[in-house]
Amino acid sequence: MQTGNFVEGKVVLVTGAGGGIGREFALALGREGARVIVNDLGASVTGEGRDVSRAQAVVDEIVAAGGTATANGDSVSDWDGANRMVTQAVDTYGRIDAVINNAGILRDRFFFNMSVDEWRAVIDVHLNGPFYISRAAAPHFKAQQSGSYVHMVSTSGLIGNFGQANYSAAKLGLTALSKSIAMDMAKFNVRSNCISPFAWSRMIDGMPTETEEQKARVARLQRMETSKIAPLAVYLCSDDAKDVSGQIFAVRANEIFLMSQIRPLRAMHTAEGWTPQTVAERVMPAMKPSFYKLDRSQDVFDWDPV
Repeated sequence: MQTGNFVEGKVVLVTGAGGGIGREFALALGREGARVIVNDLGASVTGEGRDVSRAQAVVDEIVAAGGTATANGDSVSDWDGANRMVTQAVDTYGRIDAVINNAGILRDRFFFNMSVDEWRAVIDVHLNGPFYISRAAAPHFKAQQSGSYVHMVSTSGLIGNFGQANYSAAKLGLTALSKSIAMDMAKFNVRSNCISPFAWSRMIDGMPTETEEQKARVARLQRMETSKIAPLAVYLCSDDAKDVSGQIFAVRANEIFLMSQIRPLRAMHTAEGWTPQTVAERVMPAMKPSFYKLDRSQDVFDWDPV
């Protein structure tokens, strides 16, 4: 592993870094000179079990290549655990410069069959967890007048997908949390951004391949290596990104997208005020041509990755 210096000396906490995209983040940060806290609970894709050896294995890779890293096995969905991660970074390396909120689980189910436990488990990891980690790091970022948050979101929330009401809601909520952090922390020179990744990992390894369309989609995803996401994440943790905040990016193989944010699309007004009848007669016919379809991610990104 060739060591660079793009984030030389920075201390970065990466959650869910025992495999997949998080592992690639940790390895890339190590190559570029960062000191990395490699967090991973070691749970299954659905959140069961615990095994810190996955995080330690990534630490061993970084250290063997000449980098600096430490393992952490706390859960992001636990407030005390989140604080222990940040405290470990500060106690071990003297500071914390960036947080990458990457940890995730899936409990996919159509909305009408989704249990309360399936809802809560995903919200805890994908929305509460990033809040806990980000909030724990905030006093340190404020005190040193610098810091970077990178949150992993999803087109399941930004656009939509079947069978992922819990995941979609959490990821869109995380997008809003990132924007709020960016605004609240701007005066302390702290920035917050989102990355929506397209990549093949164990999180989506169980996708159905029953139809030809499903098989083709999986084949496309398998060409999108997790390592392709890392360069943007490393950049967002660096001082070169000091003027980049409140943005949503997507990465698909060799493509990087700047995603839109919700803004007014059409408007109508009347001096008399509206009634249900005038809404039906005037507003809806005028606005219907601009209605969004019930698109899924693959409907919007319908060309092969570059």
